[in-house]
Amino acid sequence: MTYTIGEVAEKMDLTIHTLRYYDKEGLLPFVERTESGRRIFSDRDIILLSTIECLKATGMSLKDIKQYVDWCVEGKETVPQRYELVKNQKKVLEDQMTQLQKMLDAINFKCDFYKRAIETGSTDLCDSERKEWADKVINGTFNR
Repeated sequence: MTYTIGEVAEKMDLTIHTLRYYDKEGLLPFVERTESGRRIFSDRDIILLSTIECLKATGMSLKDIKQYVDWCVEGKETVPQRYELVKNQKKVLEDQMTQLQKMLDAINFKCDFYKRAIETGSTDLCDSERKEWADKVINGTFNR
């Protein structure tokens, strides 16, 4: 199946400008063109574009994404390099998720505190709550 640039833009929630930019930057090397120069996207292009958007959303630089695409063009012999790149990005995401979970824990703790303050009319912490909170900060259970 093939798709026009407009169909791809709509289905993938991207702009036509973004797709043209990616093509110009060499991120879509497999996209074919009609005799009149219109881009024709295949299922393979859609899968690569989906991967590009995923890597971009993880914070990977366009330079590194371009390297990944170049390795895809080079073929099977670059599978180990692609694996390492993706594995490293996975580690970046896992670290981010750990930090986000710590922040969520801190916010949940604060939400519980303020909910209780509203219910009781008091913002005083008892000594055990203050110690629990301080221990979590000291032990890195949640961010400061």
